[in-house]
Amino acid sequence: MRNEDVTRRFGVEGGEFFVTAPAPCPYLPGKTERKVFSHLNGPAAPAMNAMLTRRGFRRSQNIIYLPACERCQACVPVRVVTEDFAITRSRRRVLARNADLVRRIRAPRATGEQFSVLRAYLDARHHDGGMADMTVLDYVSMVEETAVDTMIVEYALREPSGEERLVAAALTDRLTDGLSMVYSFFEPEEARRSLGQFMILDHVALARDFSLPYVYLGYWVEGSPKMDYKKAFQPLEMLTASGWVRMDRRKA
Repeated sequence: MRNEDVTRRFGVEGGEFFVTAPAPCPYLPGKTERKVFSHLNGPAAPAMNAMLTRRGFRRSQNIIYLPACERCQACVPVRVVTEDFAITRSRRRVLARNADLVRRIRAPRATGEQFSVLRAYLDARHHDGGMADMTVLDYVSMVEETAVDTMIVEYALREPSGEERLVAAALTDRLTDGLSMVYSFFEPEEARRSLGQFMILDHVALARDFSLPYVYLGYWVEGSPKMDYKKAFQPLEMLTASGWVRMDRRKA
């Protein structure tokens, strides 16, 4: 795909874009996927990351990508509208179950404690996924190879001894208009806490603290159990050919 084709199809300019070879789709069985991608580097990387995220791209290390499948448009970028987000009864219960956790905002530096939680998460939840064989060096690259404004948001349980034990973490980019949750993981033994939901709820609160209007959740894929949870975080906006619009609540 030529750069002028990317500009015309996705409304982006600047940078050099490439397209991957077809590969099995991780979300819909029997489908194949292709991605258009570019590199993030240099002083313009944070602005490029923010601009392309608004266009539906996602970041992985110093690569920013967008699904570019010829016969499928199932991957729909979604973002939470923080100003209109209400704490419902069910959301309040999730917050209450995790009221004893301590939020710690860290620089993008990988730790053994983080990798231990990630490894347990992958083994329990995604043992057959694309990250199943991730090593500690892969994890260091995922966290530390970045040219943008990013952070690790940790959630720790304070033990009776006073020590804090990590139970969840999210690699999160700070953009000009929101927070983008690049990847999150949690201790599977703490499943009763609904930590995946809790981290999204807490990122909405964090975005409000930063006076940012959105929390970007990546792609919602109708028909994919892996991505179905995202539609529960109404009010959501979804990116369409006409721009960002409110998701029809009938999809929720």
